[in-house]
Amino acid sequence: MSTAPSTTTDEAPQPAADPAPSPGSWAPLRPLVLRLHFYAGVLVAPFLLVAAVTGFLYAGAFQAEKLVYADEMTVSAVGDSKLPISEQVAAAREAHPGGTISAVRPSPEDDATTRVLLAGVKGVDPDHTLAVFVDPYTAKVRGSLEQYGATGALPLRTWIDEFHRDLHLGDTGRLYSEFAASWLWVIAAGGLVLWFSRRRAQRKVRGAGGRRRTLGLHGTVGVWAALGFFFLSATGLTWSTYAGANIDELRTSLGHSTPSVTATAGGEHSGHGASASAGDAEHGVGLDKVLAAARAEGLGDPVEIVPPADSSSAYVVKQVQRSWPEKQDSVAIDPTSGEVTDVLRFDDYPLLAKLSRWGIDLHTGVLFGLVNQIALMALALALILLIVWGYRMWWQRGRGSAFGRPVPRGAWQRVPPQILLPCVAVIAVLGYFVPLLGIPLAAFIAVDVLLGEIAHRRGGRTPAGVK
Repeated sequence: MSTAPSTTTDEAPQPAADPAPSPGSWAPLRPLVLRLHFYAGVLVAPFLLVAAVTGFLYAGAFQAEKLVYADEMTVSAVGDSKLPISEQVAAAREAHPGGTISAVRPSPEDDATTRVLLAGVKGVDPDHTLAVFVDPYTAKVRGSLEQYGATGALPLRTWIDEFHRDLHLGDTGRLYSEFAASWLWVIAAGGLVLWFSRRRAQRKVRGAGGRRRTLGLHGTVGVWAALGFFFLSATGLTWSTYAGANIDELRTSLGHSTPSVTATAGGEHSGHGASASAGDAEHGVGLDKVLAAARAEGLGDPVEIVPPADSSSAYVVKQVQRSWPEKQDSVAIDPTSGEVTDVLRFDDYPLLAKLSRWGIDLHTGVLFGLVNQIALMALALALILLIVWGYRMWWQRGRGSAFGRPVPRGAWQRVPPQILLPCVAVIAVLGYFVPLLGIPLAAFIAVDVLLGEIAHRRGGRTPAGVK
């Protein structure tokens, strides 16, 4: 819910106003949640702020991409009929003979160009392809741009995507986004608990001023945005470095990994490579018959045709629509006979594979198009505001001091063992699957206990400079 400390932790307690805790109440846990929410918010908020700002930009990049690259993505005039795919690919190869054809995306709409994707082109990032845009009515090449990922991100969106994911620092930079995603749900959950544990009168914003008003805005917006934060946290971890690997391993062990079509000519089981030599795009029966065979199996636009990897491989035609309803069916087609050798329907995906696909597409803003992107921008803006309000409350609580008054220690010792031990077990499991949550949390607890012990030995005084 919040990314900076909730001022629920900040105000001096009012014993007369609060009901006495009853046996079995959550009262012993509240100081612990309070302390964790405060310090986690302070320390994690800078990472979340970067993620929120770059996420806001990424959500808006879809519409910006359509404007910036309109000449490449659309035709100048819609003709009567589209040329065969083979002619369009030949035109692309004539303009760009370098590299190898890795895939072809036929024009999915009347005014859209065809994309011929080339891998191994000099000067193009090895993880990217060169997309050559061809007018399907005239075979005129309208331009070429680097493309990244299954959603066909072009340079503008690719740059923002990589900035959001790893700050353009590679694998090391990905740790920042995983750290932020690992802690977002914890801070949100803690804020929800603290907000709803307050008396209704204390949550009112109207008529309040100063720090109480800031708290009211912080809490109200956080409550409304909390579900979205839980979702962003969970889906963001799905393809993170460490937690993502653990999630993939769990899915595999449960038999819910994402399946793939068998891409061996003749139907024999083997792997499938992504790229082919320049001549393989027209290997065997050719692209036009392959596309016709896929259409006969019900694969409507948009589709991607992947040429055979070698002489024993088949063509693969797969739907690439990531918006609702998902179109992810795929077929393998023998290049010598043009017969379909394998069919994989999205309806047959395991449940966790479907949930993963939907979750990632919703997180990246493609599942529900413009509405999805606006919702993501609203969530990012809410997160930015919560961070600003959280730090403002921190300042207001200290009345201008550098750090504000610290949240009292000793919360761990006041939690009964029958509550603390299950919590420790849950934290240990979460820490194993989400290491960038577990490791910092363990370090925080160790340092907090150590400083508490030092303070205790000094007669209960907080060490100088420790906030």
